[in-house]
Amino acid sequence: MAASNPEIGASIQAGNIKTNYHEAGQGAPILLLHGSGPGVSAFANWRLVIPELAKRFRVLAPDIVGFGFTERPSGIEYSMDTWVRHAIGFADALGLEKFSLVGNSFGGGLSLHLATRYPDRVSRLVVMGSAGVRFELTPGLDYAWGFTPSIENMRKLLDIFAFDRSLVTDELARMRHEASIRPGVQEAYAAMFPAPRQRWIDAMAVDEAKLRAMTQETLVIHGREDRILPLTSSYRIFELIPRAQLHVFGQCGHWTQIEHARRFNALLMDFFSEGL
Repeated sequence: MAASNPEIGASIQAGNIKTNYHEAGQGAPILLLHGSGPGVSAFANWRLVIPELAKRFRVLAPDIVGFGFTERPSGIEYSMDTWVRHAIGFADALGLEKFSLVGNSFGGGLSLHLATRYPDRVSRLVVMGSAGVRFELTPGLDYAWGFTPSIENMRKLLDIFAFDRSLVTDELARMRHEASIRPGVQEAYAAMFPAPRQRWIDAMAVDEAKLRAMTQETLVIHGREDRILPLTSSYRIFELIPRAQLHVFGQCGHWTQIEHARRFNALLMDFFSEGL
């Protein structure tokens, strides 16, 4: 199956959860943490980033529990504590004492929790279109988290995600739709963010005093036309973290790593190379 599906990589037991992940390159380790869109996987999120960062770093991209091809244990409660435990369990299983992070959207919020809860283990971090602070639920995020599978609904959602509509092809909508209807996927997804959904944004928020106390170099990235996560959330993260820098891409939605892949990858290569 792995040979026919590029979303399936290697497998490892991470905190007793059989975890699907992708690995490439050598050098200082960087964990890539994906977002929370329906049908998402690490490969779908990071397919244009992994080969570039792997030219200089050891890149590791897991499917966080509840998403992609990682095991979904019966009775699991999806929460930030659960996702933090899984991410740390993944790092432990690979023997990573210290690592850097790149987090997209939900994965950005998870990255901020990891950096503040385990400050001695996180070297540097990049957060892109990130959760992790309080903001008012957007119609786009409400639609994404309340998604019900159909090709038409997937096409509408992808139109919300991307500024450049040419990226939203019928083939992409079909692939993401099929990913969202695999056995167990929609059931897990529906259990994560039921209405009213403002509470899940608030639950992902890191205490602002902890963000102010962060010592890691942090790169904050956002698309100006993002309709899922508001640009103001990245402004707030930038204001709070002492050693932060902010880069905003114009004519860009929630898919910075896809819509501006070359520049995004160049930013990351430069940022992480400074830490070597």
